[in-house]
Amino acid sequence: MFTPSGAFSGFSIDDAAAAKKFYGETLGLAVTENDMGFLELNLDSGATVLAYVKPDHEPASFTILNFEVDDVDSAVDDLNSRGVKTDIYPGVGDSRGVVKGEGPDIAWFRDPAGNVLSVLSTS
Repeated sequence: MFTPSGAFSGFSIDDAAAAKKFYGETLGLAVTENDMGFLELNLDSGATVLAYVKPDHEPASFTILNFEVDDVDSAVDDLNSRGVKTDIYPGVGDSRGVVKGEGPDIAWFRDPAGNVLSVLSTS
């Protein structure tokens, strides 16, 4: 019988050091390296997301991780001030890539491995 005691998500990266710096220093997440050398992103919600190096990594063409925020505009301003580009889809959203009025406010950005992430409003 399938009786899981928990679950977690994971995604591939191409450079563990670059990912650790981005997720830990740029985004300010708690990042640890496990016994297998994989990165564990420890989220405030209590969830853990695994990031692992894959030699033939190809960036995900879809959003792999969504960060809920109270105010997307403020989060985007903060991310931009940290050097994170949020206008990754030409012609989508405002000049900073923020989309409003089509569901929750949202903006996308990429990690150093090219994976797509987002910030979206919780209200």
